[in-house]
Amino acid sequence: MTEPSTPILPPPALPTRAEDVPAAFAARFNSGDPEAVRALYEPRAAFVPESGVPVHGDAAIAAQNAPFLALGLPISVRTRQVHVAGDGDVALLVVDWEIGDEVRATATDVARRGADGYWRYVIDSPFGAAPRSD
Repeated sequence: MTEPSTPILPPPALPTRAEDVPAAFAARFNSGDPEAVRALYEPRAAFVPESGVPVHGDAAIAAQNAPFLALGLPISVRTRQVHVAGDGDVALLVVDWEIGDEVRATATDVARRGADGYWRYVIDSPFGAAPRSD
């Protein structure tokens, strides 16, 4: 007898609105697929870890996200603010997030709408704001 397999679902579509970027990140993160997460970043994006020293590029950003994905716990996000600037193609996102009881913080991120109409992170700073007070 064979065991039932869990279907592998394709990652959700990339977001077409700035306010959908955090939820898209959560859905892709919760899929457990590092490549799905990586697709939410521009090729020359910056990731600012808790140390405050930014890293750049796909491999470095994947290495920063890997320990969080390895927890095997879902991430939950709550968008506080979305401010769109320029010609409506750059946005500042302030997002409370938590992964189980392991880690929580408030991110300050910058996303940009690409020529393809999809929004991706330019700067992902998951620890960019003081932790929320409960």
